[in-house]
Amino acid sequence: MKEMSRTFALTELYREAATLIMILAVSILAAEKWRHRFAWFLVIFAVWDPAYYLFLKIILDWPSSFLTNDILFLLPSIRTSPVLAPVINSMTMILFASVILYVGKACLPVVLLSKLIWALLILDTFIVLIAYMKDFAAYASEYNLSNPATGISREKDMLFMTTQFIPRSFDWLLFSSGVLLHISAVALILYNRIKNLAGQ
Repeated sequence: MKEMSRTFALTELYREAATLIMILAVSILAAEKWRHRFAWFLVIFAVWDPAYYLFLKIILDWPSSFLTNDILFLLPSIRTSPVLAPVINSMTMILFASVILYVGKACLPVVLLSKLIWALLILDTFIVLIAYMKDFAAYASEYNLSNPATGISREKDMLFMTTQFIPRSFDWLLFSSGVLLHISAVALILYNRIKNLAGQ
């Protein structure tokens, strides 16, 4: 890695924001009900991410393996992990979205996202984000301690610091707990469907 100019760094941040806005726009056009729009947002995001790695592999022969470290996103902070982690997230997002979108025959009730399901989603998203950002947060804290005069208060220092950052470790235990909560939300939806069908 090399030090990025302010213009280049801001361009990358705007590109990431624009990608999220594009995915949101398509999901809004894909359905009428808000929960179905949410599901399509998950599907589009989940398909885009592995496709990104697939084409990188075809064009650049990278990553070398699923355990290769990558900088995933710069928003809201630098997020890093082995490539396998976002691929797992993509699979769980597709699973969750499929359960929401699949109404099937008329006997299947439309999915209602209860407060408990939303709580699980928010909690698992928070946990996964922490797992992704934890390594850089630790590095930034160490950098701040070793440079007490300037710390990371100046924009130039921040840009320089990010170029020196090399992912060191990934908290698989924390990440896995977030994924399990995501799967729990899917299981809860399926349980509610079976319960509703049994009561009909």
